[in-house]
Parts: sequence; structure tokens; C-alpha cells
Amino acid sequence: MTGYLVPTKKVRVADLKQKKADGEKWAMVTAYDYSTARVFAEAGIECMLVGDSAANVVFGYETTNQVSIDEMTYLAAAVVRGAGNALVIADLPFGSYEASDEQCVRSATEMIHRSGAHMVKLEGGVRIASRIKALKDAGLAVCAHLGFTPQSVDNLSGFKVQGRDDTADQLRADMEAVVNGGADMVVFEMVPAPLAAELTANSPVPTVGIGAGPDTDAQVLVWHDLADFPAGGHRARFVRKFGAVGEALGQAASDYKRAVHEGEFPAEEHSF
Repeated sequence: MTGYLVPTKKVRVADLKQKKADGEKWAMVTAYDYSTARVFAEAGIECMLVGDSAANVVFGYETTNQVSIDEMTYLAAAVVRGAGNALVIADLPFGSYEASDEQCVRSATEMIHRSGAHMVKLEGGVRIASRIKALKDAGLAVCAHLGFTPQSVDNLSGFKVQGRDDTADQLRADMEAVVNGGADMVVFEMVPAPLAAELTANSPVPTVGIGAGPDTDAQVLVWHDLADFPAGGHRARFVRKFGAVGEALGQAASDYKRAVHEGEFPAEEHSF
């Protein structure tokens, strides 16, 4: 399987900044294991995010705040092995960077050292700007995450669009803070499209949208959402279904079960 404009060399942060300068869109998708990372690499995906959404879609936890840095590192290492030329970003999970700049650097360097990921992502604006600066001073690449930040869902009063009305100025201040702190990239989640467009136009670094309209430099989706896996699960308004992996896998499992029950498998050609 080949994809559209498959990267022929390792994708670096500088390459994504050049794409922004050239007005060229690019795609990011979540990945959590070797095999799906290989599929996405062959499809030409430029960037893979080992998101703390793994808490929900891999481990079955109720919230993203329950996943550990050991679990995230384990998944990130598997993705790196299958990612080919794609840039791999790993989320710093809840509890691994909030206490201090020192804790943040220690967690991030451990994540990068053990997994081979190329960049770490952390949530927050003004409040974590010093963490970003500390990571940059340590020589690491950093992605900031603004707008709806799942690790702070209780503080945000639930799953709500951020940056409407009087909170738009706060988002502008957050953007300024993370960029000045040295962030190499910024994710906007559930941000009004006009505000995301404004921030992107004024940003010196690439922006990535999820539920933030069409004008960010790139887009990201959880692969389980874009491929409808498991079939028929609840999907956010900003999700578009690009495939039906859940239905196809369910049908394959059902066909396999039937063939075993009816004695059709294994047949002579499957035997030695």
C-alpha cells in the first residue's frame, strides 16, 4: 500500500515549519502500536501522536488521567519501531510534569530515552510556559496543547468548546506564552474556527487542529475515530469517518468463528 506524498526521509520539526511557510497542509494521526504505525507510515502520514487517549482506546480507563508514564513509554516505543520516516510525538501523561520544571524535564527525558520518540506534548498555556522553556533548555522538541485539554476536563466543567466570548483573550495569552516559551508546535482542540485561524495566521510555529476548523496548518484525529473502531461508537462532532475498520474486523472474526464451528477451517491447503 502506498500513500499520497509518502515521506522519503525522516520528517523533522524543521520540515513541518517549512510546510507552514510554504502553505502546505500535513496530517497527524494517533498511533499506539507497531502494526498500525506501519500502516500509517505506508499511507504517508507525516506525524504520529502517541496520545494519552490511549487511556481510553487501549487500556479502557474512564479518563486520560489514569494512564501512567510507563504505559505511555511502552506504547511510544512500539510506535517508533513501526513509524518509518514519520515524526513521533508522545504525550506526557497527567502527573508527570505538573509539580515542577525539574519533574517535567526528568519525565520527558525518560520518555525520549526509553521510547525513541522525537517530541513530547503537554497540556496548558500560561501555567506551563516555564515547563516548555525548561524542556527546550534541555534540548528537547516540544508540542503545546491548548483549548480543550482533556487532563483538565473537571476544571473545565466538562467537554466544552474553549475560546468563545471572554475566554478568547485567555487563549490568545496562552498561545503567546507557549510560543515565547519555545514550543515547536501547538495543538488546538475544540477551539472556534475563526479564533484558530487567527492564531494560526499569527503563529511562527505550526498549528494542529482537532475540532478547530480548516485553517490550522495540520489536522489530527484519533485513529479509532476516523476508522470507526469499534463500530458504532460515540464520535465527536468534529470527527469524519474515513473507514469502517470496526465493522470489517467484526465481520472477519464472525466469519472465522463460523468456519471453525462448521469445520471449514483449517482446510487441506492450511495443513502440513
